[in-house]
Formats: sequence, C-alpha cells, structure tokens
Amino acid sequence: MNDKPKIITIVGPTASGKTSLSITLAKHINGEVISADSRQVYKDLDIGTGKVTTQEMDGVPHHLLDVIEPQEIYTGMQFKRDATAAIDDIVNRGRHPIVAGGTFFYVDLLRGKMQAAPVEPDHSYRESLERYSNEELLELLQQQDSRRANAVDPHNRRRLVRALEIVHTLGSVPPPVQKESPYDWLLLGITTQRDTLREKFKQRLQQWIDQGLLAEVAAVRTELSPERFSELGFEYTLTSDYIDKKIGTQEFFERFMQKNWQYAKQQLTWLQKDPEIIWIDPTDTKTTFSLTDQFLADK
Repeated sequence: MNDKPKIITIVGPTASGKTSLSITLAKHINGEVISADSRQVYKDLDIGTGKVTTQEMDGVPHHLLDVIEPQEIYTGMQFKRDATAAIDDIVNRGRHPIVAGGTFFYVDLLRGKMQAAPVEPDHSYRESLERYSNEELLELLQQQDSRRANAVDPHNRRRLVRALEIVHTLGSVPPPVQKESPYDWLLLGITTQRDTLREKFKQRLQQWIDQGLLAEVAAVRTELSPERFSELGFEYTLTSDYIDKKIGTQEFFERFMQKNWQYAKQQLTWLQKDPEIIWIDPTDTKTTFSLTDQFLADK
C-alpha cells in the first residue's frame, strides 16, 4: 500500500499551455498549483516571464510566485525547501498539489532525480565574479571542477556563477545522485505541433507588448546592475535592445521567435529522456481527468 502524498506534475515546452491546463485540472480535483519556474519567483518580473495573472488563476491558489526581489538570487536549494513546505501545507489541508512550470531542474529536485548543493548565496563572492566574461568564468570553472565545466551551459552566466560559488564553498559541485522521492508522482507532458508553437510565440509577444512589456523592462533594468539584468533571459535583453532602437520591430519579432524555439527544443530534449512522462493532448481534458482520477484513487 502506497501512503506517499500524490503529486501531479504538468510539463511541456514554453507556451504549450501548462498554466491553463494546471488551472483546469486544479478546479477538477480540488487542487492548488505550485510554480516550478526559476524566474516567476521574482517580484516585478511579470509580463516577460509569462506569470499567471490573478484573473487567469480563476480562484485557484498558486504558490512560489513573487517570493523574492529580482536583485537577489533564488537557488534550487531554496526552491526545494519552499516547494516541500507548500506541498506539506496543501496536503495537510486535504487538497492536491499540482506542480507546473518550465524549469525541469526544479521538478527533478523535488522528485529526487537531482540534488541541490547545500550552499547559500554568497553575495560578496558573486560580486567578485562580475568583472569576468562568461568565457573567463568557464575557464575558472574548468580549472577548479572540470566535470561540472564540461556539463554546464557555457552561455548561462547564472549557472556558471552558481557553479563557481558551490566550488568556492565545497571544493567541487557534487555529482547528481538519485534518491527515492517521498512523494508519488504522475507526470503529464503536453504535446504540441511545431507550427502551433511558433504561432503561439508570435501571439505571445504581441500580447505582452499590448500588456506593457516595454514599460516593465524599462523599469526593471533601472533597478538592476547590467550583469544582473543580463541574467533575466532573452525576453528582457531583447526587449531592452528594442527599446534602445538597437533592433527594429521585424528583427525583434524574428529573434524572439527564434530564441523561444531554441529554448523549446532544449526543454523537449530534457523531457524526452524521461520515460515516466505520459504525453497528452492539452485539449483532451477527458483523458487528462481520467488519468488523474485513476492516479488519485490508486492506493
């Protein structure tokens, strides 16, 4: 008999419909949504991260949105701690947790597939790294922990700095070791066609512009250092270039769609390696409800 708390997770590439499906499912099963998104945890990063609005929530409680200022750094270790607390709270109130979001590293942390190093952010050490380029950070990491250097995204400055921060404290980045999860998981993956995704990317950008993306980006960049602003993602850096007229409207849309597609492919590559995911059509709510109801009924 399985007495582990049951968790439903909705995964899929960016703009595939994870948010709307998680809300629909939550209303069906008396659930609450836990966001697994590494940027939606930040206050003021609303439009450019696709953060769900209060209206879109439609009364469904959401957790781990707007928990920290954008000047600060939120780590995987902090997410696992906060998400675990949210899960316990939801379960203790007799409701069902639904984890939804595009940061699959966060989901794997909760599942015990990966571990976050027990290292708190070291702000003074991070400041000492600001003068280095990404190439120089990668070279430093190669010298100190070649295994991690060979695995990290060389263009992801935040990951490079975090890896060096862990090495600075522990001597190396601990290799991933799988552990048994304290939860029982149902993983639902959203299928979507390439052309459909591309059209959604285009529609999303126009919608964001209409909602005030330019004003949001202009306000956020005045509050952050150039180094920190550059870590927020292409949605913010591209929009910043557009505001400064470094790129025109057509190039802005083209590069936005290109970057989204590259990101979506990276996400799909990650997800397709996971045999536990059950792939579903997001419009087929009958099948989704059936899978979920059976999962919650099984003991």
